[in-house]
Amino acid sequence: MNILANDGISPSGLKALQEAGHRVTTDFIEADKLEAYINDNKVDGVLVRSATNIRQALMDACPTLKFVGRGGVGMDNIDVQYGRDKGLTIFNTPSASSQSVAELVMGHLFSLSRSVYASNRTMPLEGAVEFKSLKKAYGKGFELRGKTLGILGFGRIGRSLASYALGCGMKVIASDLHASNGIVELEINGNKISVVCPLMSMEDLLKESDMVSLHTPAQADGSAVIGEEQFKLMKQGALLINAARGGIVDEDALLRALDSGKLGGAALDVFVGEPNPRVDVLSHPAISLTPHTGAATSEAQDRIGLELASQIAEIASA
Repeated sequence: MNILANDGISPSGLKALQEAGHRVTTDFIEADKLEAYINDNKVDGVLVRSATNIRQALMDACPTLKFVGRGGVGMDNIDVQYGRDKGLTIFNTPSASSQSVAELVMGHLFSLSRSVYASNRTMPLEGAVEFKSLKKAYGKGFELRGKTLGILGFGRIGRSLASYALGCGMKVIASDLHASNGIVELEINGNKISVVCPLMSMEDLLKESDMVSLHTPAQADGSAVIGEEQFKLMKQGALLINAARGGIVDEDALLRALDSGKLGGAALDVFVGEPNPRVDVLSHPAISLTPHTGAATSEAQDRIGLELASQIAEIASA
């Protein structure tokens, strides 16, 4: 088959597809040229991450398309049900990046708790002359052990995050309308342990958590999951981490919560308006930032590429 990996694919995934006899193009085609490229080259399938949107109009205009694959979890950049109703195969790689996203969230938690993100901003500029004052300013950290982490969205990523947090001695609570249990499986030095994390309503979770990490999909109507009313429920000085989707946090309400001291800090890996996030969000001194790199580890990209190749093999043999 003729495949366009418009947002790239790992070398391992590319090799697996090519060895299976498929022709794979990894050039990025801009949105306004994508329809013509697919039709001119009789593309059978398109692989995307988060940078490329596959909407109804494109599906209707490209009769050669047989499948769309999303390297990652969320598929809000694809009109999934419409495509499936047209007979296209739409798939993603829900488990491949769970560990990588979870590790990034833990990195942000450590960074916020010890002001690592802030130190890295100011030390190059002021460290040589203001060392003692910076030491005093950033010497008010706290330990994660013993703190309560609330995980909103308890799927694969949420449970992977829970395993790391539990390993650090944190208490983990969770909220998910679709979760039937709070069981988390840990493997520590070859020993397997099963822990049950309490499931509760989002409102109760926000009230009880010292830190809240979001792992929910984008809302169908584009509304925020966490806004003004939700911030009011949270503990004074709590932390918020969003490594799920831009838009599930009301960024105006977030900035107000940070400025008022209601939140002690926040971490964002995803933003409204990507790839052009708001400057006032990026420059806020209480936000730890990464540029949507949750799944950007070599291990996760290898798993994603190989999982995509495996699912395409099933399509090709059908």
